[in-house]
Amino acid sequence: MVNSADRQVSPHPNDPEPEPHQVVVGGVPPGGAPGTLRLMRSPLHDQHVALGAKLGDFSGWEMPLEYSGTLAEHAAVRERVGLFDVSHMGKVRIHGQGAADFMNAVLTNDLHRIGPGQAQYSLLCNESGGVIDDLIVYRWSDDEIFCVPNAGNASEVVAVLRSLAPDTVSIDDHHADHGIIAVQGPASGALLDAVGLPSGHNYMTMVSADLDGAPVIVARTGYTGEHGYELIVPVAVLGQLWADLLVRAGPLGGIPAGLGARDTLRLEMGYPLHGHELSLDITPVQARLGWAVGWDKPAFVGREALLAERAAGPTRVLRALRATGRGIPRAGLTVLRDEAPVGEVTSGTFSPTLKEGIALALLSPEVAVGAAVVVDVRGRALECEVVAPPLVRASTRD
Repeated sequence: MVNSADRQVSPHPNDPEPEPHQVVVGGVPPGGAPGTLRLMRSPLHDQHVALGAKLGDFSGWEMPLEYSGTLAEHAAVRERVGLFDVSHMGKVRIHGQGAADFMNAVLTNDLHRIGPGQAQYSLLCNESGGVIDDLIVYRWSDDEIFCVPNAGNASEVVAVLRSLAPDTVSIDDHHADHGIIAVQGPASGALLDAVGLPSGHNYMTMVSADLDGAPVIVARTGYTGEHGYELIVPVAVLGQLWADLLVRAGPLGGIPAGLGARDTLRLEMGYPLHGHELSLDITPVQARLGWAVGWDKPAFVGREALLAERAAGPTRVLRALRATGRGIPRAGLTVLRDEAPVGEVTSGTFSPTLKEGIALALLSPEVAVGAAVVVDVRGRALECEVVAPPLVRASTRD
């Protein structure tokens, strides 16, 4: 184990700032020339290629979508253990006198509900209550916070925090010099034990560990609904840890998993994805995330707008759908009740666990759980039931 001073993830002040791995691909970026659009690559990119991963563009990063297939990878996480490279996610250190107070005055959730060594789900909103990003916040002390924003929003989160931070608080962007490996599934604790990392801490807590002289954050969090961990690792030791985890996962029935399985797993839990269930146009009130808002706090960005929306009642709310007919409700499709439009699907997929179509949708507030609705699939009516998530039992706290 390492102490708080050793936990620091900043590079040496005299080191050059690292750049994310990039690759030139076809396309025309804004103001650019054909063929100059750049996708960033994980430090584990070569390992993914060697494993035969199918790669795709995810929020500007060339990331593994699947290895052996989404269904197999989904099943491995639900039944045994799966390894995800999620190094595309942001890594931001907020430190200095009053760092926790500063973040509490910016983010929606009440950071003072948790203590040192605990994590919290929260949201960064604009003044209108729209969601700039949802993120996990790790509180080490009153003066040191770490947070993990979504890949496509990481630079915006850093920019917003820097624009609001007092002189006593520094915002360090570690998107390039650290990676993240998610270890998810019933056997995830056994796998961490096998590579010598701590696994006994509670859900939504984290500890620091030493890996070949490098400080690693071992967070008991996840995005799959299973018992799991997120390992925030310096790039210098990331590749070796990934290789060690793969070797040790084999006897446990574990395999690498791509972002395809990550999406099916999170939809079975009803977890939101920014850009689908959350956006600058979709507020926490509409997304039914009021539990992640510290309503009694005197200040956070977007507070007045969200209080007003909560008092008036939202014009739409997020619900889960379970197909009772044959088909898959996909994002962007219209939801109808009694032949009248009542909302729109935000995300949809085939559930490998339930063996049926499932979705999340923004619906008129009068459409309650238990209601029968229809999704218009290119002119064909797909019958669905409005249900309460999760659609599969969550095991995060087991």
